[in-house]
Amino acid sequence: MTDVPVRSGSYWMEYGDGPVYPRPPDGLEVDVAVIGAGIAGISTAWELARAGKSVALLEADRVASGVTGHTTAKVSALHGTVYQRLRSTRGPQGAALYARSQQDAIGHLVAVCEELGIDCDLERAPAFTYAETAKEARTVKAEAEAALAAGLPASYVTETGLPFPVAGAVRVEGQALFHPRKYLYALVADLERRGGQIFEGTRIVGLREGEPCRLTTEDGRTVSARDVVVATHYPVFDRSLLFARLKPHRELVVAGVIPAAQDPGGMYLTPEGSTRSVRTAPYGEGERLLIVTGEKFTPGTGRVEERYERLQQWTTRRFPEVRLTHRWAAQDNEPTDGVPFVGALHPRARHSYVATGFNGWGMAGGVMSGKLLAARITGEKPPWTDLYDPVRLRPVKEAPSMMRFQAAAAGHFVGDRLPFVTGGGPASRIAPGGGAVVRKGARHVAVHRDDAGELHAVSARCTHLGCLVRFNDAERTWECPCHGSRFGIGGEVLQGPALHPLERVHDLKETEEGDDA
Repeated sequence: MTDVPVRSGSYWMEYGDGPVYPRPPDGLEVDVAVIGAGIAGISTAWELARAGKSVALLEADRVASGVTGHTTAKVSALHGTVYQRLRSTRGPQGAALYARSQQDAIGHLVAVCEELGIDCDLERAPAFTYAETAKEARTVKAEAEAALAAGLPASYVTETGLPFPVAGAVRVEGQALFHPRKYLYALVADLERRGGQIFEGTRIVGLREGEPCRLTTEDGRTVSARDVVVATHYPVFDRSLLFARLKPHRELVVAGVIPAAQDPGGMYLTPEGSTRSVRTAPYGEGERLLIVTGEKFTPGTGRVEERYERLQQWTTRRFPEVRLTHRWAAQDNEPTDGVPFVGALHPRARHSYVATGFNGWGMAGGVMSGKLLAARITGEKPPWTDLYDPVRLRPVKEAPSMMRFQAAAAGHFVGDRLPFVTGGGPASRIAPGGGAVVRKGARHVAVHRDDAGELHAVSARCTHLGCLVRFNDAERTWECPCHGSRFGIGGEVLQGPALHPLERVHDLKETEEGDDA
């Protein structure tokens, strides 16, 4: 295996953190409470503050540090081959509404940057979905026709700016690239100027709906609000069966410096070869930062270092002069019918809303969600409201995806509880830097040995629904393969839907068996 990129960590996160925000005072009352300070939550809070609402933005960690801080930051209405699927599942009108809403989000982001004078490395560029094989080129050509029929400025081309030949590609003009944290910090600053309140280190663990709604934090504080928006990426409250309609996936990212003259001039995606996504960003004088994403996998399925190696090899083979500098990973959720869930939290909800299921396109989706949810809360109804409504349930159309999504989760949920589920060796066999699920009597324990040889042990049962976590050898985290919850080696929650940490285990003397999970 070749050397890994120099720095493990998102390039966007190097921009630094904004101001440190406190926890909310107990008993805080506002018009709207927004849970989650990624692009969907921040956009929603800002739109509502601009509409005159008093808003509290509540973040479990730091502002713009979660999924939004690890994106590839493409703002595009061309989402792989989604328009063929939409034309089949939602009809020509549904596909057209989807295209309009995504194009509207791009235009809105550009307008907000101009209105607030935000310098976020915004660039307009074409987006491409390309194919390298003749078979896949036929699918891409059909997508060009579907995207054009939906109203996008799409065309089918056989030449691109990539340094290798393609068999065909959809090209859509006028899309955008930006630095997400520069944009969102500016939005948060303007949110404060408009009277919005921002709170960090505030994990919400309870929601009681009513008039008003009441939120409860991890440390027992309460926040009351007429309306509540759950924008936590994967919803932490499942009141419209969204857990059965979302499939989490993780993708790896490698980035490196190339000469500006080798910039392929756009943003590119191919569904072939476990997905490959390419874009660049401003970097240094005469240079660009090449950002390549791929190797999609379900959290908790392991062998992440091998996946990084494959992505790195693809990048250096296609861009021989790249000097790799960064690597990181992102997580997203695929919805059953290809359309995000943005709207009422459940069928009887009157004052609770959700935004989730962006399937790798959360930048345009987050801006769209902010506008849509703010409109709903202030009594308006955009034309695409019903398209994104989470309450929609189309059994015939969604059933195959729901069955596929839940088959693996159900397998883990049931299989992890069988009495004969054991492992492959004792904790003493875990090498420095490694991790495994081992047995301590009838209990499963997640054990990590750090580089100094010290063991760190926590319960292996995910606190969401009890599936056994697995070890991510590249990021040194514990991941649940059922619904994508992620935990640090000390058990702390890194990513929901889990709300509570894994219980620490202090005595490993009885540990007998292991599982290189």
